[in-house]
Amino acid sequence: MKIGRIPYINCYPVYGAIDRGIVRLDAALVDGVPTDLNRRMARGELDISVVSAVEYARDSHRYLLLPDLAISCDGPVRSVMLFAKRPATDLTARPVLVSRSSMTSVALLELLFENVWHARPRFVPGDAEVSDVSDAGRDDADARLVIGDAALVLSSNHRDRYPHIYDLGQMWKQWTGQPFVFAVWVAQRTANVKEALVAHASLITSREWGLSHLSELADQAHRATGVARDTCDKYLSGLDYGLSYPHLAGLTEFYRRLVERGRIPNGTLTFLPAA
Repeated sequence: MKIGRIPYINCYPVYGAIDRGIVRLDAALVDGVPTDLNRRMARGELDISVVSAVEYARDSHRYLLLPDLAISCDGPVRSVMLFAKRPATDLTARPVLVSRSSMTSVALLELLFENVWHARPRFVPGDAEVSDVSDAGRDDADARLVIGDAALVLSSNHRDRYPHIYDLGQMWKQWTGQPFVFAVWVAQRTANVKEALVAHASLITSREWGLSHLSELADQAHRATGVARDTCDKYLSGLDYGLSYPHLAGLTEFYRRLVERGRIPNGTLTFLPAA
């Protein structure tokens, strides 16, 4: 069995115990940014993976959601950020660089521009990993959407370049009053159910270990990114890795708005069955 993993620090709480050999996972872990894992799942190259919430909705007939496992926030997310040189309301016709790494974040950004900021920028796909955002000489856009570790680095070290910074998790919360689900774990519908259930149990057990060892994981995140340890601790503590009824309500609201705009099919949420 092959299981996809995003190599950003926001996945440390789910995979930390597995990486340390504390929890056994009978599968090969495959690293990739969200869009890469989306493609691999769509091609059937992975059995289970964390994927963008939009990827699940786009192809829900292929996948089963793993219960109680997601990357979400109920307010600031701190790692999905719009960095802008002018207010978001003033970005009509202006170039906005959007990360190629996340379908969900781009879809959320489009909704915010349409419904909250009432602006129509010119979206330009681009790279937004740490090496890209750290190079000021390559930045000629009026704003850029940055996700993951790169957003934390940019917030910590390059705020002077962008006087206007928007946390998309916080903007969604202010707009709708709902939590926001950025990523979910899914299994192929063709996967062996018993093996998928065993893998799911291992991921849940590892997550529980991670949530009780966030201080240790924050130290690891600091070493990996150079971001201040306190910032890493605050970031990991602010994320939610469950998929409760409030999360599902927020996810359904997001999907409803995307269905209205013809961005995704009007599918349903289908979960991996119990043994």
